[in-house]
Amino acid sequence: MQAGDSTVIPKAGTGQVAMIRSLRVARQTAMRARTQAINALRALLVTAPAELREQLRGRSATRLVRAAAELEPGQITSPQAAAMLALGTLARRYQALSAEITALTSELERLTRTAAPKLVALFGVGADSAGALLVAAGDNPGRLRSDACFAMLCGASPIQASSGKTTRHRLNRGGDRQANAALYRIMLVRLCYHQQTKDDMARRLTQGKTNKEVIRCLKRYLAQEMFAVLHQTSQDTLTTAP
Repeated sequence: MQAGDSTVIPKAGTGQVAMIRSLRVARQTAMRARTQAINALRALLVTAPAELREQLRGRSATRLVRAAAELEPGQITSPQAAAMLALGTLARRYQALSAEITALTSELERLTRTAAPKLVALFGVGADSAGALLVAAGDNPGRLRSDACFAMLCGASPIQASSGKTTRHRLNRGGDRQANAALYRIMLVRLCYHQQTKDDMARRLTQGKTNKEVIRCLKRYLAQEMFAVLHQTSQDTLTTAP
């Protein structure tokens, strides 16, 4: 084989992080389906009979779903009755998916706080972002040799983009995009409420860096911080069921 003998340690997939990953997949699919349901409901309302449109027009998503779910079409003998049945079906589907998402989110928060309390305690790190980072690292984060490996895994490592006499780096478009998005969310929170991050952003801008370049730098430092906390997390904690 051209690659030779592989020395990469795979994810264990035997503990709480594997559980978090499964529940995150279920929640993400439910969220996409819920978005499809409300989009279909709004699109169907546009072409519904005028009387039905006037009845439901101008409502927020929550109020629209509640009102549509209470529609009683009766016997389906007219376009309006058919539209009422369709709208009610979509609204009740939206409500059922919302209940699924709430239950999954609650369980995910419990598992994440149990598996990595120090990670969730960091400034700007919520349960959702912590879950994405845990899934990227796996049940055995010790398999990652350094913070540079973790940054590469999260798509936060610098990529050479030098040309001629210009020396610069660009954003990494690879890696785990959900972990990358988690780092981005944490960075946005810190840019709003964390003075040290604000000062770092201002200092780098005065050095002539662009916003994208500063974002790349900040995400790289975040990856380093997250990796240090993940390595402090006991593997027994990650692999033992709560």
